[in-house]
Amino acid sequence: MSEDDASPVASGGRSTRFDYDPPTLRLGAGAVDELDAELVQQGFDRALVICGETVGSTPAVIDPVKAGLGDRLAGVFAGTTPEKRLGTAYEALEEFRAVEADAIVAVGGGSSLDTAKVASVLAADERDPAAVGRELAESGTITVPDGGLVPIVAVPTTLAGADLSMVAGVTADPATCPVGESASGGISDPGLMPAAVHADPELVATTPDRILAASAMNGFDKGIETLYASTATPVTDATAMRGLSVFREGLLAFGESEDPGIEVYERLVEGATLVQYGIAREGETTLSLIHAAGHGLTRTYDVQQGAAHAAIAPHALRWLFERVDGRQDLLARALGVDNGAESTGSNAGATPEDPAAAVVEAVEEVVAALDLPTRLRDVDGPTPEEFPAVAEAIRTDRFMPNAPAGLDPTADEIERLLEAAW
Repeated sequence: MSEDDASPVASGGRSTRFDYDPPTLRLGAGAVDELDAELVQQGFDRALVICGETVGSTPAVIDPVKAGLGDRLAGVFAGTTPEKRLGTAYEALEEFRAVEADAIVAVGGGSSLDTAKVASVLAADERDPAAVGRELAESGTITVPDGGLVPIVAVPTTLAGADLSMVAGVTADPATCPVGESASGGISDPGLMPAAVHADPELVATTPDRILAASAMNGFDKGIETLYASTATPVTDATAMRGLSVFREGLLAFGESEDPGIEVYERLVEGATLVQYGIAREGETTLSLIHAAGHGLTRTYDVQQGAAHAAIAPHALRWLFERVDGRQDLLARALGVDNGAESTGSNAGATPEDPAAAVVEAVEEVVAALDLPTRLRDVDGPTPEEFPAVAEAIRTDRFMPNAPAGLDPTADEIERLLEAAW
């Protein structure tokens, strides 16, 4: 075994604990055809579909879902929005109870999946909406009851990865919910992990290219971060490395083709699933610097999350590698830029002379293939005058403690990163 093959986890070789309860995964073309069978297998009788208006009115997406559910379709709530509003979750819950469903099938991107998770929590919460809204406004979260959560089956149509997650974002607005002022936050609990995920590339292929590209960048960066995070484990090393390899191959093919075949979408679904596997666990996650930066750039600015990730990721990696190793050799191998990843001779697995530069270049190639922004000035976000406040938000973000060991930047250092990305 070579020294590279024996590379320790990012924690520096300490023992790790991997506690993960994943959903049942059904991957591949026609996965939604098995929705009825999966509900039977898990003991569910009637499911309410929760989705957005576009998904609910697009026959190529909603019709296969309805057909896959068959007689177990209780109804469709097509009212989710990108804002992930608490009021919308209450409306979905009202419909869930009206049709006497016992499970939710969440179809779409992160907005629909997160709204479904919030509705699941509200179904088990006996408090009135005003009390729930006050808690969100005061604490930034909603208490998840010990029992009574509605089981969720996820049918993702994007590649950001909300389906393999036990967290959800939520906002509240006085116009749609009994709160005194606008509020936002998130919830997290192992019980929010979907019971099953049906990732069907035929449905993913119906998503507009620009939306799919942005969501893919978010998911791709999760694979990158999973390898260098201080919370990495041997299990997530394995899934992230394979996932990044397949994902990058699929993204380049997707970006270079005017009409990608189903095999391209199959690679995208496989890669997105693998980089997500195991990264959201009870008490910890492998999300780190790039996602913290994404939060800082989008929390108070009208920047799409995928665009933020594309603009910041290469600059963040270059900045990171200047300060710590960041497992750049492992990343080079995962991204296929290690001068021999596929060879079998004496040079197999060799790393380039400058693996850090090779990794950054590989990520830049993905951003270019997806036709996403490469500079912060090209997105509708903060200006340099606002960088100090954004840098402080990034420094104190909940994901920064997962950064590689030895990386403890000041706000001024993070501001230098933002200036480099400008």
